[in-house]
Amino acid sequence: MSIGNRIRMIRKEQKRTQEEIANSCGFTKSLLSKIENGQSAPPVSTLMKIAGALGVRVSDLIEEESQQTTVYTNSGLYEERDKWIRTDKGYAFFAFASERRNKLIQPYMITARKGEVRQHGFSHEGEEFIYMISGEMDYKVGATQYTLRPGDTLYFNSLEEHLLAPLSDEVTYMAVFTQKSADSAQ
Repeated sequence: MSIGNRIRMIRKEQKRTQEEIANSCGFTKSLLSKIENGQSAPPVSTLMKIAGALGVRVSDLIEEESQQTTVYTNSGLYEERDKWIRTDKGYAFFAFASERRNKLIQPYMITARKGEVRQHGFSHEGEEFIYMISGEMDYKVGATQYTLRPGDTLYFNSLEEHLLAPLSDEVTYMAVFTQKSADSAQ
């Protein structure tokens, strides 16, 4: 089952309309319809907003079956490009341990190519940690821009608008998101 189909199924189980969820997320009903119909591949920040509006975790939208156990991911799994989700914003991501239920964090491997990333700021609830694996990119958080190279890290409040711009042909980095910030969890 696709991400869009899972979103539709959860929304209908809750007897909620596309308009209600779209309004809660701050985007149009048309965009939600395109996502549900597989015509648009949303970025992680949009999935986080949809999950928040539905009262579920992003992993519930990505994986059909969830479990509450240790999740091991063999490196061969994320090296298979067909396991990655390609977004409309010009980057692809692999969600680690997406089948684990009720996670406090969601780790992603993200790859972006120079010239393909649409310059669009992201903003969502929670906190984010980035670890640069390969390539070089500019990453702007709020009004401050950072140039990241392998081994560099950032940790920030995800409500601050953030965007990336690959400087090398391709960049790969690990991003770890929380659904909510520590302040809002109390």
